[in-house]
Amino acid sequence: MKKYVIAVILVLGLVFLGWRIYEKTSNATGSKPEQRPLPAVAIEIAPIQRATIIETGRFTGSLNPKSVFVVAPKVAGRLEKIDIHIGDTVSAGMLLAKLDDQEYMQQIGQAEAELEVAVANLSERRIMQANAQRELTRTEALRQKKIASESELDTARSTFKSQQAKLEVASAQVKQKEAELATARVRLSYTKIRVPSNNAQGQWVVGERFVDQGAMLAANTPIASVLDIGTLTAVIFVIERDYPKIHTKLDALITTDAFPGQIFSGKVAHIAPMMTETSREARVEIEIENKNGLLKPGMFVRVEIELAQHKNVTLVPTAAIIKRNGSQGLFLADIENKRARFVPVTTGIVNGAVTEIVKPPISGSVVTLGQHLLSDGALIVLPDQGTTGVPGPTSAVLSEAGNPPAAGGEKQ
Repeated sequence: MKKYVIAVILVLGLVFLGWRIYEKTSNATGSKPEQRPLPAVAIEIAPIQRATIIETGRFTGSLNPKSVFVVAPKVAGRLEKIDIHIGDTVSAGMLLAKLDDQEYMQQIGQAEAELEVAVANLSERRIMQANAQRELTRTEALRQKKIASESELDTARSTFKSQQAKLEVASAQVKQKEAELATARVRLSYTKIRVPSNNAQGQWVVGERFVDQGAMLAANTPIASVLDIGTLTAVIFVIERDYPKIHTKLDALITTDAFPGQIFSGKVAHIAPMMTETSREARVEIEIENKNGLLKPGMFVRVEIELAQHKNVTLVPTAAIIKRNGSQGLFLADIENKRARFVPVTTGIVNGAVTEIVKPPISGSVVTLGQHLLSDGALIVLPDQGTTGVPGPTSAVLSEAGNPPAAGGEKQ
């Protein structure tokens, strides 16, 4: 029994001794769990280019006529005739409608008769004034000869002055009746409603018609609206970020769903000097020549305005720009060493698929696909580059940098 216990104790002692020897050996060598290197990441790259980039603002708005006015009679009456309809083309001085003019014709007849009476009265007063003039002359001659008395001379003088005053009153009455006749004729002309002659220029069309023939109209009752569509105004609203970049005479390109694929040109004509407090936007008006009459007021339009142009700048695909730890940057591809290097960058104009790099100066190629798997200094695997050295699809995107497409988020 003692031999059995001794044997067990010896075995346990050997096991403990072996474990202690293993621990000391492991601590001496400092061995740690083996760390596997990160695998290389397959990526796509694109070359960094130097070219011209254009910042284009995209906006939406509506078309308004250059001017619009409402045709209305200046006098009351029954609408006797109206021949215009919506869409009709009109010109300066054109007759649009006619009111019943019998009452105004009667007023002209009465004014003419009163004028004739005033003219006859004026003729009578002239004769009487001439007679008083002769009587005064004769009395003055008799007084010099001591034949007429001083009182007779005073009476002749008083009579002459009285006739002179009556002649002046008669002359004024003639002018008054002439003015009344002219007023009656003007009121008669108001029964014929025409396009104002001071709006001679433009392409005028009837926008709306408000009354029908036979209607009783009061003065200033609207009959129709007339629009000038020879030149239209596109009204857009610009946010604070783009407001400083907008100025008059900037070229604008206008498109509308009514004519897909067709581009109309215009120029910035007016810019509001203030922004609305509710939307923080400023009104901008763009004039568009519409000689062919295709565009119509009220159409929804899309407007593109060139806000800035930078020449000979560094351009990279927009897809290459990422954020790491709150810093905006990109991965430069070290093709020789098969590694990627993260570089923080400051961007400028973003024009669709192309972005301007302001600083730092960079060259070579950038990673455009797979960068979310990369870290600074990571190994990379380049795709089959063929003879060009860059992937085909990425090169196709950058080939447009010299004449970049319109960009900038759509603004309203």
